[in-house]
Amino acid sequence: MSAPVPVLSDIVGLFIRHPLRWALPAVVVAAIASLYAVTKPATWEAALTLTVRAEATGNQGGAGRFRDLSEMKTVQETVLELAKNRAVLEAALRKVGLPANTKVAAGAWPSGADIDDLSDALKLVPPKGAEFGSTEVFYLKVKDNDRARAMALADAVADELLARFQLLRSDKAQSMVRELGVAVDIARRDLQESVTTLGAFETRIGGDLAELRNLEQLGSGDSDLRKLVVELESELRQAENAERNNQELHNLLSAAQADSSRLLATPNRLLESQPALRRLKEGLIDAQLRTSLLLGSRSHEHPEVRASLDAQEEVRRHLHAELAAAAQGVAGELDVAHELVADRRQKAAAARGRLDRLASSRAEYSSLNSQMQYRTRQAEQSERQLVDARAAQAGGAASNLLTRLDKADAGTKPIGPGKTTLLGIGIGGGLMFGIGCLLLTTRLPDGSATTTQAQPSQADAQPVSAAPAAAYSSSDLRTARPENTRPANARTTERAPLITSAV
Repeated sequence: MSAPVPVLSDIVGLFIRHPLRWALPAVVVAAIASLYAVTKPATWEAALTLTVRAEATGNQGGAGRFRDLSEMKTVQETVLELAKNRAVLEAALRKVGLPANTKVAAGAWPSGADIDDLSDALKLVPPKGAEFGSTEVFYLKVKDNDRARAMALADAVADELLARFQLLRSDKAQSMVRELGVAVDIARRDLQESVTTLGAFETRIGGDLAELRNLEQLGSGDSDLRKLVVELESELRQAENAERNNQELHNLLSAAQADSSRLLATPNRLLESQPALRRLKEGLIDAQLRTSLLLGSRSHEHPEVRASLDAQEEVRRHLHAELAAAAQGVAGELDVAHELVADRRQKAAAARGRLDRLASSRAEYSSLNSQMQYRTRQAEQSERQLVDARAAQAGGAASNLLTRLDKADAGTKPIGPGKTTLLGIGIGGGLMFGIGCLLLTTRLPDGSATTTQAQPSQADAQPVSAAPAAAYSSSDLRTARPENTRPANARTTERAPLITSAV
């Protein structure tokens, strides 16, 4: 059977019977809270708006624009680390001075604890609803118990932050200038070495340098040297053909001097260079035909036949004389053809040799040329970076990537709960504490105690034994926990056997 729930009247009666158990703790806690609310200084938070931009020089994303959010976040994280720097905070504290009504020994301001306090009171936050590093705007906030001092600290920290960030940029740019200066010197020395090596190689190539360059740039196709080789080979073939024709004609003419009939069997293509000889050959053939026609109708003694035979012999004598002159002329042409063939062969061989030499030198020239071009690009890139670094160094002294939009402002009200709110919280907390103390030090009354409790009998008044009397002492009834207590009717039931045994 579960214990009865106490009613409201019992609880109210409990408060009335034991007023000090709840009122005294409540008053103490409320008094402490009121004292804290009265003596607690107000906390003011001054906010100052800052913006950050990227460097204008050497920026591929545009002058003053970040390439991506990660770059902007990196810059803002650098600003955050600078804002927490002890040197910045110490300089800001020295600039603002001691708080009001504060005296310290000379040289003891600011101490390490003062710097730590300012570091805890300072923060960089993004605009509401944004993530740090996602916008170019962020806020520098400083807390202090004095409104004017909070704004002064915010302005001083911002001034020192801007100066230190500008100095950091300048030092960084100066370091980059020194480093890039060494890189430019190395790149220039490498480039000069490549130029010297390539120049010596081109000097060794000589007049065929243009052909080698064309061969390197084009890789294939007709060059002047290749065209020359093709032309010389064509002339060589023509000279060899002319040499063969002249040799055959010279052999024929030499044989025809002994037997003129062999000349009649010579093809006309061999006699194209000897028009007189060809005409005499044709005249001899015509005379022989005319003689044959006359012999068909007349005898050898006929005057016309004899005249035709005499004309035929005359043509043969002229032909024999012409054969000697033609043979001498063909011999001269044959010598010229021999010399031409030898000359064309020599020139073609020399041109092919030049072409082979250029082809074998092409790989080395390509390597040297590529190396020089690569080192040229490296030198140009290093010089371009050096120029950008020098421009950044000059810009670091003339401008700042951080910009403050306005002066620091602490608003019109301090942050945190006010005195009235703290007083109300203290009173409410004191009442709750007092109620808790009352419930922990007293036993809640049973709901049925007023209706079921009976008058104790005479036997009840007599002590039964030492143990029961001790078990039901008044102090135990007050300090016993609710879970260890029993209803009044249950205690009466348990004590009845003891009383009966005693009687």
